[in-house]
Amino acid sequence: MSKGIGRGAGWMLVVVLLAGARTPAQEAPAGLIERLGLETHGAVEDRVGARIHEDEKTRGISLGETRLQLEVSRFGDDSTLRIKADFLYDAVAEDTNTDLETGKGWVDLREANVAFSPAEFMDIKAGRQILTWGTGDLLFLNDLFPKDWQAFFLGRDKDYLKAPSDALFISLFPVFAGIDLAYSPQFDADRHVRGERLSYWNPQLGRRAGLDAVIEPDVPDAWFRDGELALRISRTFGAYETALYGYRGFWKSPAGMDPASFRARFPDLRVWGGSVRGPLGPGIGNLEAAYYDSREDGSGNDPFVPNGEWRFLAGYEWELARELTAGVQYYVEWMQDYAAYERSLPPGSRADDEADHTFTLRLTRLLLNQDLVATLFLRYSLSEQDAYVRPTVSYRINDDMEAAVGANIFAGSRDYTFLGQFEKNTNAYASLRYSF
Repeated sequence: MSKGIGRGAGWMLVVVLLAGARTPAQEAPAGLIERLGLETHGAVEDRVGARIHEDEKTRGISLGETRLQLEVSRFGDDSTLRIKADFLYDAVAEDTNTDLETGKGWVDLREANVAFSPAEFMDIKAGRQILTWGTGDLLFLNDLFPKDWQAFFLGRDKDYLKAPSDALFISLFPVFAGIDLAYSPQFDADRHVRGERLSYWNPQLGRRAGLDAVIEPDVPDAWFRDGELALRISRTFGAYETALYGYRGFWKSPAGMDPASFRARFPDLRVWGGSVRGPLGPGIGNLEAAYYDSREDGSGNDPFVPNGEWRFLAGYEWELARELTAGVQYYVEWMQDYAAYERSLPPGSRADDEADHTFTLRLTRLLLNQDLVATLFLRYSLSEQDAYVRPTVSYRINDDMEAAVGANIFAGSRDYTFLGQFEKNTNAYASLRYSF
């Protein structure tokens, strides 16, 4: 494993040296690219990480990879084509088979789309793309686009928290509002924790599990029948941004279970919500709410399907001092039909809390002419008494190269809570990235 990490570092060194020296042989491809009207960008990154605690359920090294990202764009008069792909050498992964849905393997296709405007009041983007909306900071209420929690908790760059969607995205611009419609003909699930790289709490086994019990969920994957539809209607009133949201699809992580096969599954879900964001005192405030309508358990009597719930978020961000900003959030998940939920539980089963209250804090400090960025993100659940801390420090060495260090710290008094289950996955990581 250490040999693989060494080879990755050597590959990056070669790329950096080659990128800094232009030869006649390189000028010809550059001229061809220009004549084709293409713009190219790329980056190569080495990233290593290790767990702080010994975890018998998984490997000690959490990250050992070299990533080459290539992006090609063509801007025409009427359309834009874009392809972005990551080519990965991963010294930790045992399964190297490529799966573009889960991000496994030696290539991860991040974007492959075409964008055009068939009319002045309409923009369309079709293909693989990264989608996001909502007002939360690492808290997602109405953003039901796929996330890659495994990549984020392992210590990959924060941009990899957003997983790609295969979708048709339509933006309409009538005079009264902006309307965004995203349609995915096939369900795009979260790249959730499965046990291969991060251990987790397995309620069927009644203990933490990992490589000994990798989750293989039943994913809705029939084209068109198992599609997703997301809607946002937004409008600005003065300095305040407001939006209404709708979603039809499935729970993004496997929140349900088939009682016959004991296989994890993604129950049917509808979501309705709204948000507002704008200036408040010396800073920016935001409010967001969403109702999660769990369609397969409208009365709360099915213990194998999550109950419906309300989600509320209030946030505020302001500048504490020059080059120092702070952001705080208060977040609530409130389960509906709680009495029916308690009655439906099998004897001896542990009941979740009716309401989960969570606070977050983010501090960001800019130093050395903003070349050094230090960030601390803290999430703490009052209900479950567990926490997640993500400190990161990045330094821009020059216009092309950046180094970073960070950690994912989990803490909790009980192994079965959302954050407490990951306590032994606490890890530290470092990276070096060269952009060209």
